[in-house]
Amino acid sequence: MTLGAHKPRGHKRIALAIGEPNGIGPEIAVKAAAELHGQGVELVLVGDAFVIRYYAEQHAPQLALLPFDDAAGTAFDGPGLRFVNVPALPAAAFRPGEILADAGVATVAYVRAAVALARQGGVDAVIGCPHSETSVHRAGIAFSGYPGLIAELTSTPAERVFLLLVSPELRIGHVTLHERLHDALARITTDLVVDAALALIEATRALGIERPRLGVFGINPHAGEDGLFGDDDQAVNVPAVARLRALGHAVDGPAGADVMLSQRRHDVYLAMYHDQGHIPIKLLSPMTASALSVGAGVVFSSVGHGCAFDIAGRGVADPKAVLRTVRMLAGMDGGTIQQG
Repeated sequence: MTLGAHKPRGHKRIALAIGEPNGIGPEIAVKAAAELHGQGVELVLVGDAFVIRYYAEQHAPQLALLPFDDAAGTAFDGPGLRFVNVPALPAAAFRPGEILADAGVATVAYVRAAVALARQGGVDAVIGCPHSETSVHRAGIAFSGYPGLIAELTSTPAERVFLLLVSPELRIGHVTLHERLHDALARITTDLVVDAALALIEATRALGIERPRLGVFGINPHAGEDGLFGDDDQAVNVPAVARLRALGHAVDGPAGADVMLSQRRHDVYLAMYHDQGHIPIKLLSPMTASALSVGAGVVFSSVGHGCAFDIAGRGVADPKAVLRTVRMLAGMDGGTIQQG
């Protein structure tokens, strides 16, 4: 199937997997699809039809729900929300605000269907709404976040799929992610740093920056201070940066994360472990960050916040993170960093 075979030239078609059905994911997905309807991007909601319908009746009553079938040449003309029905959640398990194993199974099923649609060429990109690792684990499914799942679904080695957080203020990627810090540090090698850096550079180019400048954070405080705080950076990151420069990329470091972030001279940064990258993003942009899984050959992003079970089903969830992610992937917003 040809990518975007039945859509107008220049339009992006994006699948919105509704995420944890008992969280705020379905609500913000429907709200985002309704707000962006007719604005030059084609959104396809992916999830249980009855869950999508529940929120559409509340938040988009003016728009009909229309089944999407790319193979049949589904048109996007006229008012309506397009959706792909993934029957995965028992009706009795649709209980907003509750953490249930059945909802974890459904979350994974929605993403699986959306990624399959992308790999078949039916959509240009996929966005996963917030998931609950707890509900997925209760279902007995090994799961450590979307990057690992995307690796599995695309038959990509898990250690070669990386997370890039994009907010209005920063872009920060990660060499390692959801694992014990001791294990993460032991796993960092020069090859892994180089692979992560190359994935980030490619993703940043896709966001519209032709020659991104990358800043590499140190493993240790002050990047080891020439061995005073350990030789990890000299052994791992210094040769990684040298190799990247030899490939023609604009790369600086390793340097202390605090110093690099205070200078803000780079288009994208490479953190060594989870909190080193997540803390500055969530401090500056707690509800507006997008989380891209890069390196798997599928354009996939989630949002940088959780399921908010405490407000699920109450109609007050804010879709701005989803809206920003759609606009970024659709080329309506290249992820331009706001300086100052």
